[in-house]
Amino acid sequence: MRLDCYKIHQWAPELVPGQPRRAWMDAFPDRHPYRCLPLTMANTTGWELRLPVGLRIEWDGGPNEDAITIVGDAEWPPVSSIADSHFRRGIVTMHTGHLFRTPPGWAVWAMGPPNMPKDGIYPLSGLIETDWLPFPFTMNWQMTRPGVVRFEKGEPYCFITLIEDKKLEEIQPALRMLDANKPLKHEYEIWAKSRGDFNRKLKNEDEEVVRQGWQRHYMHGKTVTGSEADGHVTKRRLKPPRAPLPGLGGE
Repeated sequence: MRLDCYKIHQWAPELVPGQPRRAWMDAFPDRHPYRCLPLTMANTTGWELRLPVGLRIEWDGGPNEDAITIVGDAEWPPVSSIADSHFRRGIVTMHTGHLFRTPPGWAVWAMGPPNMPKDGIYPLSGLIETDWLPFPFTMNWQMTRPGVVRFEKGEPYCFITLIEDKKLEEIQPALRMLDANKPLKHEYEIWAKSRGDFNRKLKNEDEEVVRQGWQRHYMHGKTVTGSEADGHVTKRRLKPPRAPLPGLGGE
């Protein structure tokens, strides 16, 4: 399984595995959000593109291309090769600088960095058939109101992950009542009682519960009754891009 990342320019944006840290998560005194494993796993389930230059983006609210002004912190690389207003109407188009190719049946899902909100601008998501596409895609951000936003040099502006998208059409969602699955209902009821008891004791400042701080069933990959999940992971370790393998062409 391979993701080929062809640089269109030598100064194409840096591509690195998704990073788990978020400033707003760090801002909590006890870094409480990092206890939410789904958050940190989402942050690292893909690769992020980082801006090679800082950008100042201003939108006056108008519908045309000249309503958006994009200024780079440096003359190189040229801003026009990094971002422009192709779609107009407050949409900023950022170039990836790469042509991505995936194995047959696999596509790239492009989005903003997970769990990294940015005031004044919103990342638009795109699904790209990179198993055949011979040209690059772009990352688009929608200004949410007139004003100014900044992207710093090195800031991630596009997050990509892979999906075997066509197989999704083979999936049939099935609606059932929980009563139909007795073992699952039993596990749920035990969990619900355990969570309720824990929260009540935490509110009443029970010494033992306060010491625990939080229940770790999901973090440990275990049910309340002690059953362990197969394949449970708490960290995602994606591979960074590397130099071409012999016979696969140059940079």
